[in-house]
Amino acid sequence: MREHRLLPILTEERAATVPFFGLDTLWLQLAGTLCNIACRHCFITCGPKEDRVPMMTRARLEELLLEARELGVKEFYFTGGEPMLHPEFFAVVERTLKEGPTHVLTNGMLIDESAAQRLRDLFDGSRYSLDVRVSLDGMTAEENDPVRGRGTFAAITQGIRHLAAVGLSPVLTVVEHADALRLSEARSEFLRFARSLGLAQPRVKFLPLLRIGRETRRTHGYGTGDVVHEPLPPEVIRTLQCNSSRLATQAHVLVCPLLLDAPDAQLGRTLTESLRPISLRWSACHTCVEEGLSCRT
Repeated sequence: MREHRLLPILTEERAATVPFFGLDTLWLQLAGTLCNIACRHCFITCGPKEDRVPMMTRARLEELLLEARELGVKEFYFTGGEPMLHPEFFAVVERTLKEGPTHVLTNGMLIDESAAQRLRDLFDGSRYSLDVRVSLDGMTAEENDPVRGRGTFAAITQGIRHLAAVGLSPVLTVVEHADALRLSEARSEFLRFARSLGLAQPRVKFLPLLRIGRETRRTHGYGTGDVVHEPLPPEVIRTLQCNSSRLATQAHVLVCPLLLDAPDAQLGRTLTESLRPISLRWSACHTCVEEGLSCRT
């Protein structure tokens, strides 16, 4: 556990502060740090043997959903690791859809024809929306597989095709791990590529690199100047998801999904304990402020 610990760079007195406006979005670390692949740029170092953060139990989920209802939470995001590794994944999604719009962040590799149909059935059977986000980091195996693993491009795109076949249109999320993906042309090229996979109304979300977790070994970490210590103007504060969202694990509620391994980002066990302003003490906060990163769809 010690090697994954993410320590703050600034003291609370030196760091910029973000007020808390109310809990709109709840992130749920459903599969803990367990994943079926080990991406080289994974900012929370998930993988097939990474069990340092345990899976969430149904009892813990129920506890969080009931408290979220009382607090007026508007939407829910399932993240991991890989959420679909949870043995009760479909039942968990069905239960959460009774509370509000639900988003599933997945690498898509476990979406076969049966899983795609079950997701479609959940989509059709709920009064709230179900959105699936699939991570894919290139339009070819040569672009994607060096960071996600050999054979992942074929498996992920097959999962996307299964979703398209049942009429679901996932959001494709692309991490800008290579210079070519940062160019404006990459957006339109990725939309054309998504259509070639059968998506009639493709959606693509590009995400900047987070230089924590495994990315520090693939390229490099943050520099000493990558901190947020100046007071932030209101227009910037409004763009930050930490003003209205929190991440829940089996044991803790934390500031945000980026800070899973930051002990100082643990705000308590309950959602109510977490409803307070936070200080941007970590280098990863620099990416959110400077590049407008939002983990929301």
